[in-house]
Amino acid sequence: MNYLSIFNNIEEEDINKMLKCFEAKTRTYKKDSTIVNYIGNTSMIGIILKGKAELIRYDYLGNRTIIEILKENDIFGEVFSNYNIDELSIKATEETTILFIDYYHITKRCKKACPYHSKLVENVLNILSNKIVNSNERIEILAKRSTREKLLAYFEITAKQKLSKSFVIPFTYTDLADYLGVDRSAMQRELKNLKDEGFIKTNGKKITLTY
Repeated sequence: MNYLSIFNNIEEEDINKMLKCFEAKTRTYKKDSTIVNYIGNTSMIGIILKGKAELIRYDYLGNRTIIEILKENDIFGEVFSNYNIDELSIKATEETTILFIDYYHITKRCKKACPYHSKLVENVLNILSNKIVNSNERIEILAKRSTREKLLAYFEITAKQKLSKSFVIPFTYTDLADYLGVDRSAMQRELKNLKDEGFIKTNGKKITLTY
């Protein structure tokens, strides 16, 4: 099995021992099914082994915001969130396999002081560091005032991540509007304006920056 970043630099034999010790469980979810409603699941973390999912927030008015796109190697859980957990859920956007581990097993010290346990904690801290970077990028996008500014900020950050001015948006345009926190119709009009004014080229979900 191809284990993920949380198990980087840990031998597969040791990983198997840890998973047994941690009483880890693996589950597969169909597309569009709910993986987690955060209420009552605060002690578990999930590691995406295969597939893709979205971390979604519904506010008290029922408005939906896509907080994060989760893909292979990503981890999620209440301990990694700054939001009210009662408003959060995770939905599979394709068939997705998740490894669940009780967070307590990661944070407690192993009686044998196993070196691979210390490495696991180091990996978790590295993942948290990456999440902070991603959160800062998201804040930078949402801080923009207009739909145009939010779109361009998102495109520029994505191009930087992909090391290319051409990239494919990883979700539908409806989901993109929810991710940016803007009205979908207004976003579509602004996309057309950006294309007509020569800022971007589009081909389906493929975007090419021309500036």
